[in-house]
Amino acid sequence: MQIPSIPAVQPVRTFWPRSLKQRLIAQLLVLQLAILLAFGLSFVSLLVLADEGGVLVSPAPVEAAFDAIRRGPDGGLMLARTEEMGDVHARHPDFWFIARNDHGETVQVGNIPAIYRGISANLDKMTYSDIRDAGDPSPYLAVLRRRSNAEGDFTIFGQGELMSQSALILQFSRFSLAPMLVLLAIVTIAGVPWIVNRASRGISELARETEEISIERRNYRLPETTIPNEVKPLVRGMNDALHRLDQAYGRHQRFILDAAHELRTPVAILQARLDSLSAGPERDRLIADCEKISALAEQLLDLQRLEANAKPLAAVDLVELCRDVAADLAPLAIDEGYDFSYEPKIQRSLVQADAASLARAVTNLVQNAIEHAGNRGTIVVRVEREGVIEILDDGPGVPEAERERIFEPFYRLKPRDRGAGLGLNLVLQIAKRHGAEMTVLNSPSGGACFRMAFSSPVPEQALSSRAESGARP
Repeated sequence: MQIPSIPAVQPVRTFWPRSLKQRLIAQLLVLQLAILLAFGLSFVSLLVLADEGGVLVSPAPVEAAFDAIRRGPDGGLMLARTEEMGDVHARHPDFWFIARNDHGETVQVGNIPAIYRGISANLDKMTYSDIRDAGDPSPYLAVLRRRSNAEGDFTIFGQGELMSQSALILQFSRFSLAPMLVLLAIVTIAGVPWIVNRASRGISELARETEEISIERRNYRLPETTIPNEVKPLVRGMNDALHRLDQAYGRHQRFILDAAHELRTPVAILQARLDSLSAGPERDRLIADCEKISALAEQLLDLQRLEANAKPLAAVDLVELCRDVAADLAPLAIDEGYDFSYEPKIQRSLVQADAASLARAVTNLVQNAIEHAGNRGTIVVRVEREGVIEILDDGPGVPEAERERIFEPFYRLKPRDRGAGLGLNLVLQIAKRHGAEMTVLNSPSGGACFRMAFSSPVPEQALSSRAESGARP
């Protein structure tokens, strides 16, 4: 029976962005624009519906007549026949208009209605007016304005026309609503992100604080002081989870430590019994297996001691430390068929370190070279420069694809009779505790080069200064 294939679930695409800050900004912007649009439409509707059906007078015919004022050949004012005036006369055959400048000169076209003749005689005393009548088709619509052009300052008075609702809305949108929308958009785009970012600053700081969580700082907890109240339950939940993880990790570590301690006694008894057996291939294989179990127990104990017995860091001379390790391991390397060399490139190199654990790391690196370099060539211990230790051999080297994995617990490139695969992991843990970086390179001969580089060596001058200040009473 063939089971029909189920189509893959496609992710749902939403209009709003997934970022909380971007979503808040977008929603606030849309909300404010919607409010402003509603306000604008309401205001336009109020203008249209208010006061006698919303009759508003347009000054367009009077403005067109004012733009047509010219000086005639005799120097007097006249009204030129412009295209705009032709449109005005086409719409209003009985169009009337009068303009007067501050010097008393006037220009007039059409017959001024009798009810406005008194007004036209006193234009110098007026500046602005819209006049609407109650008639239909409103023969007495009029507007009065103050305008200026090249011919001087004028008071103009003339026939107006009704403004349509569409023209009213368009004019209001153009001169009022559109600028308000643009201004609000600019303020919103600039202001809302600042407000949101300021409000979420505590969350951003919290995200940076999470970078401090590591296996080396198991007692660290996220702070709750600078975050919003809505996020505090999440932070408390994370802190509770970190507390439970710390407790579980502690139980796990104690179990490994107890198991390693418990292994030492039966392994010692087993070694004693194997030593009493008659010599032969089986006895040798059993002794090798027993030594492997013993090495595993010791390495597990080393890892636990590194965490449980962490000592304060002090100034340590890498040249002196590597010289002592080289002196201790040189006989072992020579017995395994290697030439052994210690090559300090500088006379002194100071770092902040735990001397015992760092010596253990260098020892493990040299023992790793002895075990894997093929019992030939030279093993070199070198202090390359300030804060850099290198262990080089002439063996087959480490493939580039395996250079990260060899530091994993129990990982081995090749099965070996000795060791348990924890030595390099212990080296990595010690390097991390000292803020040093472990890298694996090719040696000049093609073998492996294990480099431990400390990020901040201690300058000789700083050490001398501290010693002098500490010696003063």
